[in-house]
Amino acid sequence: MSLTDWTGAAVEPPAGDGPPSPDEWHPVEVPGRPERFADADAVAYRTEFADPREGDERATLELRGLFAHARIWLNGELLGEHDAYFVPARYELDPQADNVLVVECRSPETFGGVYATDRVPDERAVPGIWWAADLETHPETFIDALTLTPRRTDDGAVIDAELEVEAGESLSDRISLSVRPQGFRGGGVMERARIEADAGERVSVTKTLELRDPAYWWPAGHGPQHRYAVRARLGDSEAVVKTGLSEIRRADEGDGLLVNGQRVRARGFSLLPTGDPTWDVERAANANANFVRASGHVPPAEFYETAAEAGLLVWQDLPISGGDEYDADRATELVGTLSSSVERHPCVAAFGVRSDPTNHLAGVGPSRFARYKVRWRAWRAGYDAAADRELAEAFPDDAVVFPVSGAPGIDPDATHVYPGWDFGEASDTEWVLDKYDCGGAVGAFGAGSLTAADGHDAAGFDADAHDAYVSVGDDEDDVEASQAYQTRVLKHVTETLRRRGTGVLAADALRDADAGAGMGVLSADGSEKSGYEAMAASLEPVQVVLDGYPSAGGTRALTVLNDTPESVSGTVSWTAGDETGETDVEVEAYGREPAGDLTVPDDAEAVETSFGRADGAVRNIYRL
Repeated sequence: MSLTDWTGAAVEPPAGDGPPSPDEWHPVEVPGRPERFADADAVAYRTEFADPREGDERATLELRGLFAHARIWLNGELLGEHDAYFVPARYELDPQADNVLVVECRSPETFGGVYATDRVPDERAVPGIWWAADLETHPETFIDALTLTPRRTDDGAVIDAELEVEAGESLSDRISLSVRPQGFRGGGVMERARIEADAGERVSVTKTLELRDPAYWWPAGHGPQHRYAVRARLGDSEAVVKTGLSEIRRADEGDGLLVNGQRVRARGFSLLPTGDPTWDVERAANANANFVRASGHVPPAEFYETAAEAGLLVWQDLPISGGDEYDADRATELVGTLSSSVERHPCVAAFGVRSDPTNHLAGVGPSRFARYKVRWRAWRAGYDAAADRELAEAFPDDAVVFPVSGAPGIDPDATHVYPGWDFGEASDTEWVLDKYDCGGAVGAFGAGSLTAADGHDAAGFDADAHDAYVSVGDDEDDVEASQAYQTRVLKHVTETLRRRGTGVLAADALRDADAGAGMGVLSADGSEKSGYEAMAASLEPVQVVLDGYPSAGGTRALTVLNDTPESVSGTVSWTAGDETGETDVEVEAYGREPAGDLTVPDDAEAVETSFGRADGAVRNIYRL
């Protein structure tokens, strides 16, 4: 059952081991992030509950999303401490008839990731119990945890299963294990694992489950999203966990990723901690993304389940942002915790260690000397990434890892480039990519926009950068102009990256973190900006794009992009005002093929391209 009747209070952490005792408790919603505590460094939460057990049953408490450093007391006794919000805090209880549970949560001193920056509003980083607070009852002997590690082998694939069993009585038994395909026809597995335990003992049981003729998980557009459910049963207790099989590597020469040996160009969005992360995954998929980056934070398990179901690859960052120093031992421990918490999810494609250790290109603006300033600042920039690269070695040997992602000039492993926002114009994209050889993986790019005329103070929004490029006043027409500018920048940079064959790209970002403005193509409440539909067109796996955002009187070259594993052929058509044209084109798998030029008439209000095939057509619209 969920524990939902809570009170809370901002507190000063007590010096001893006893629970905090504030003068006044206030009703709060748990799980959640009570806004009244947005400025607090530490918050205590309190609830009361009756003993839920019947007969010989046992009880466990599970708290998920404990942000960030937590201590938990039951009836005044310290149950334990917890400091990784993305893994559950789980305790077996011996409750009394009536019980008082107190949980103290403190803001992190390090490893706060994006929550420790101004990219998210304070109310998103409230110390608290964010995801779940559950009290469970179990038989006297029960399976307390089931951990899965899928891996390919020379003969196919196996799933290594590890079980934690609480033995309320002496045991000499067998655990039944089964593997069943989910939503597709395939071979299953039935196995048994021997267990011996004394009464009151907690024991671990491991079993390797071999899959004959295994079915693999693929990203959207490259194959089906096959997954398996592993079920373990011991007496009246059972546990069910889903997993999938995939092998993901970095392709040579910046060509993207290799998924099960197949080349994949990853294209999509970075995600900030906004609302329901599963909803964000679905909206990214609807915009033709096959890839999302969890930027500077770790989402709940449901996020990865939804991404796997939707066929989206995931770049998962460590919660490290900016230039903060960190303890190497604690960071290494965090790597192990994060890796093991997501290893069963077939969609996890890459990890990031540190993001944006410097901001040396911010604020250059649209000056005619922008390129000179970029070169000067990049030349002067310095960052010692030795600790980050050493920490990257702590990830599993086969993991794709970007130790440092940031602006050109610090030798990043994945580049963040913001032409048309931090510096220069969107048309400087080709120049900066050539100058700094950063086309292999681009982890962030884009521009922000308003959703309200008075939204300049929104968290995560650089109002100075915005106003340097967009002339706005205080009415809704200015909001429209703001979003139109964001759309032009995003389309220009996205399509330039794709034309050049950039293997990994993530637009910053899918959704605003705060009301009023942000870097997203969706507002904080989820409503669409004009950039959402435009990006959906730019991210189509097969699309006709221009070599830059068009303008009246200008001439643009057309290119057909094909990011699928099969060749395509069809008719390229375009319309600009009263002018039209078409040509037949065939494009090899992962290829790019020129499709002529067009000149935009002075009176044109939009340019539209399309690629027609026997199974339908895709369109791309550039509004002038």
